[in-house]
Amino acid sequence: MSLRITPLTDPAHGAHSRRLAWLASDADSSPVGTAFLRLFDGGQQHLAELTLHIHPVERRQGVGSRLLDTAVTAARDNSRRCVSAQAEAGSPGDRFLSARGFRKVLTLRFARLQLADVDLTALTKIIERPHPGYRLASWQGTVPDDLAQTFAASRRAMDDMPMEDTDYGTVAWDVDRVRAAAKAVQDRGDQLHTVVAIDTTDDSIAGFTELVVPGNGTGDGQHYGTGVLPEHRGHNLGRWMKAESIRQAHGSYPDLGGLLTDTADSNTHMRHISDSLGYLTTHTTLQYQLDL
Repeated sequence: MSLRITPLTDPAHGAHSRRLAWLASDADSSPVGTAFLRLFDGGQQHLAELTLHIHPVERRQGVGSRLLDTAVTAARDNSRRCVSAQAEAGSPGDRFLSARGFRKVLTLRFARLQLADVDLTALTKIIERPHPGYRLASWQGTVPDDLAQTFAASRRAMDDMPMEDTDYGTVAWDVDRVRAAAKAVQDRGDQLHTVVAIDTTDDSIAGFTELVVPGNGTGDGQHYGTGVLPEHRGHNLGRWMKAESIRQAHGSYPDLGGLLTDTADSNTHMRHISDSLGYLTTHTTLQYQLDL
């Protein structure tokens, strides 16, 4: 197949990353595939994240390989030491990445909670059970000013999350970064909801969980991060916060179908929390990494 690879101008630049894009077209100028390469900064300057899409009827004709070569070259030119990509287990993408030198580094288990099936009585018991020394708080959108500093500091709760063999790096969070992340969600028209557990001895945030709901309040919400600082673990704060997040979503969005979450297969603690709250596994995705 005669192919032309055209670099595209991609407006999807975040406060702490930028994205390169390419379009593959055939001799008739018909699009046959795309590649996107996100380049991170901060503690992830070594990392590039690849998303590759090939039209099903154009597969096995070299389109994916050409786009992959282009993206890998760009990653090297930008001084990246690894490229990561995801594919659903058993899919053509799974086989493609494995055949082209990527190694499997992480298994992600995806699960969904059907909001119509939520047992509100059981959920309320979890939420109202005393957690001595802690209280719950929540907000929508950007973190309130009086909690901004301690919320940014609490983000280190994610630094030791199980990532198996992934060369993920460490994301450096400050107040500007957490505000920029909330603004990015708002700018695309979605709604960010955050529930936190606060240490009542000093009013610092001990843990957090985030949920993003589509702007029109329909479809499925998506859980983002859930984390508890190491010094506050062992008090069931993760389950407590996530239960409150579910209750708020159930009460605020009557047309919302469900809540989605993804967890590293090796993160047995978080998987147990989701299972205990009624989430059901939907599929498994594999994360691959190419070392440059």
